[in-house]
Amino acid sequence: MARPFADRFTGPTLDTSVWLPHYLPAWSSRAATAASYRLDGAGLVLDVPVDHPVWCPGDHDPPLRVSGVQSGSWSGPVGSPYGQQRYRPGLTVREEQPWFEGWLPSSGRVAVAARMALSTRSMAALWLSGFEDDPDQLQCGELCVFEVFGRALGPASDPSAEVGVGIKPFRDPALVDDFAAPRISIDVSEPHTYAVDWDADEAVFTVDDEVVRRCASPPPYPLQLMLAVFDFPEWSVGDDDDLVPSVTVSEISGWSSA
Repeated sequence: MARPFADRFTGPTLDTSVWLPHYLPAWSSRAATAASYRLDGAGLVLDVPVDHPVWCPGDHDPPLRVSGVQSGSWSGPVGSPYGQQRYRPGLTVREEQPWFEGWLPSSGRVAVAARMALSTRSMAALWLSGFEDDPDQLQCGELCVFEVFGRALGPASDPSAEVGVGIKPFRDPALVDDFAAPRISIDVSEPHTYAVDWDADEAVFTVDDEVVRRCASPPPYPLQLMLAVFDFPEWSVGDDDDLVPSVTVSEISGWSSA
């Protein structure tokens, strides 16, 4: 039986029964990973202010600053290797995180209505990542609904964007890497709807209801939503430290079969 979901971010506050406004805090801390966000009547705005801290400084390469929300979280105790989206071998938990389940679809549909303000040193993305609730199982694959880098945008006179979509297996040996970033004639600073529909056999990725890619054998386990905007200081061209990248989301909706 399909279970519908919708959040239009009408406020006045973020629904923290669904969203955690931190980015993978187990590898750092909640204090150091708090998102910069607001609900301004037009939806949820995530941005990276000029004084936003670097995430996991001195450990993650490349250095990045990020504001994100996620619909699931947990970790093992401090010093253990048990957590989500481990980005390097030997990583251990720095701050234990309580068990949190917001919306964790395992098949169905996820759609996001979003617009972005990006420079050549920033990107925005929505991806669905394995909840990884069983440390003995490598259920860490991802479905990327959209991944847009500012340096891959077309000129203002002829707007376009490389929109990354597909499957990223990471450490899941049961999945095949099937990710690409086709160029689409859209202006990402204007609202567009990015979506994935998937079941055990296929994931279908669309932009404004037009099919962009089809990928076979998507992850079959519960996935948490990860929505974030990133800034990469090393990509600076020298006169852009005052820029504040952002993603504005007016709705995330869909359904899950489980």
